[in-house]
Amino acid sequence: MDKDLRTPPALLEREQCLLVIIDMQQKLVPLMADKERLIANVSRLARFARIVGMPVVVSEQTNLGPTIEQIASVLPHAVEPVEKISFDCFGCGPFQEKLWEHQRPVLAIAGIESHICVAQTALSGLVGHEVHVIADAVASRYEPNRQVALRRLEQAGAVISSTEMFMYEVLGRAGTDEFRAVLPLVKETP
Repeated sequence: MDKDLRTPPALLEREQCLLVIIDMQQKLVPLMADKERLIANVSRLARFARIVGMPVVVSEQTNLGPTIEQIASVLPHAVEPVEKISFDCFGCGPFQEKLWEHQRPVLAIAGIESHICVAQTALSGLVGHEVHVIADAVASRYEPNRQVALRRLEQAGAVISSTEMFMYEVLGRAGTDEFRAVLPLVKETP
């Protein structure tokens, strides 16, 4: 059969996606609820982006230290964090410039804090982008704040996804060298 019968909303296409990692910094990560899961899944997403050639934009809130080593060390080459003082990454000119450089209509968002920087960035991103919030790769200090943020973002039109769901959707098929390279990431227990 030659005709593709899928209709919107379609599955993700890697050429459309940009991974946004928000504020995974030394002074903030240790305060997060379920920080081990958070670090594991954000790391998996960063390594996945590297394997599939997906661009990544990383933000760092001023005065919270650098991105933690577990994330910084696995980012695709040449990713320089964007420093910001606004909670909403879109309030930072260099962040917007990075988005313009990549011209990707789909933002996959991971990081912290779910109810502050992640939520505000995702809400702003919905103006002009399709936004996927990776639920198991975002966190807040207080878990109920993460839950409220995810509900609000979904009501606003963001897609709530998971690390594995995002990876498999972007891959699209098994049996490729790329799939074999990603398989160890999938087998990791966050």
